[in-house]
Amino acid sequence: MNVQSSSAFTGSGGDAQVAFHRTELSVILSLYGRMVAAGEWRDYGISSLRDVAIFSVFRRTAETPLYQIEKRPKLRGRQGQYAVIGMDGRILKRGADLRTVLRVLERKLIRAVE
Repeated sequence: MNVQSSSAFTGSGGDAQVAFHRTELSVILSLYGRMVAAGEWRDYGISSLRDVAIFSVFRRTAETPLYQIEKRPKLRGRQGQYAVIGMDGRILKRGADLRTVLRVLERKLIRAVE
């Protein structure tokens, strides 16, 4: 039985790559839009690799990412497939529910608006 996950797609090389699903991107882009409106974030990039999908957030285009939102389906049964990683490489939050993991960034939005 050959079943392909909805979080992976086959590229031209035939290797399955991890990607964010439309519903996941909707949640991430909702937060991104609010942070842009608050003047905190200005650019983003999306990478779909073999084992991980990464949504990188930048303050300026030429900088290193402020945060990276990762999806690693292989960690689904252990620590959770979603993680928010800071600029210094530390994992700020990891879990199975994307909205719960992104709350660590929403706290920063509340501080930015005050």
